[in-house]
Amino acid sequence: MSASFSFSGKNVFVVGGTSGINLGIANGFARWGANVAVASRKQEKVDAAVTQLSAAGAKSFGVTFDVRNADDVAQGFAKVVEFFGGDIDVLISGAAGNFPARVNDMSANAIRSVVEIDLLGTFHVMQASHQYLRKPGASVINISAPQAFLPMSHQAHVCSAKAGVDMVTRTLAMEWGTDGIRVNSIVPGPIAGTEGMDRLAPTPKLNQAVTDSVPLGRQGTVNDIANAAAMLASEQAGYISGAILPVDGGWSQSGATTMMAKLSDMLDASPK
Repeated sequence: MSASFSFSGKNVFVVGGTSGINLGIANGFARWGANVAVASRKQEKVDAAVTQLSAAGAKSFGVTFDVRNADDVAQGFAKVVEFFGGDIDVLISGAAGNFPARVNDMSANAIRSVVEIDLLGTFHVMQASHQYLRKPGASVINISAPQAFLPMSHQAHVCSAKAGVDMVTRTLAMEWGTDGIRVNSIVPGPIAGTEGMDRLAPTPKLNQAVTDSVPLGRQGTVNDIANAAAMLASEQAGYISGAILPVDGGWSQSGATTMMAKLSDMLDASPK
């Protein structure tokens, strides 16, 4: 069950907002009255998301770009702001890539791809957004991961990239604070039904093992993350900036690293 927030008339842009956690965030803001734009690399996914958001009653729009290309990102932002007819009130940056692999088994292209999508992509989105963010009053939320501060086997590429994302968040909270822009990160824990969980725990046994390792005894939902994003974007969080907020049922405080080590052993033992 989603919490109740009001973002009537606010302009919200969710980069990566066509699937999983990010689409859940976009749907949340649509339900709460916002105008919502989304971006992704694939036109068919953008079209499907816009249809879904429009059905929820939102004034919605979609653009396609690859966050790894700074020029494409800049052009995408210009289109979104033209559609809104005004500045962006809430920006969610959530484009990400991941796959489980040990360092010795990763190619240079493999690790480069994750770093370019997660870290460089975040950097491009931040740079392109600044001129269009409401000053003062805008809220920027980067979607991070527990790997940013918890070393995990099979995840060196993501650990490195997301740690960088969190430092971008902290740095911009300092640099953009004088403009009245707040910048925070959300760190989702295990979220049921997402592509990330399907990749990291692809069997019922692995999935249950993850659930058992969460202190609250359940995996999260996309609505849990949407509610956290709305809280951070709301006026009630008007003095919160530079925060790295885990939304994980206590997973990062108890059991995450041990659980990921067990998952790594299971993945190594599974048939290739």
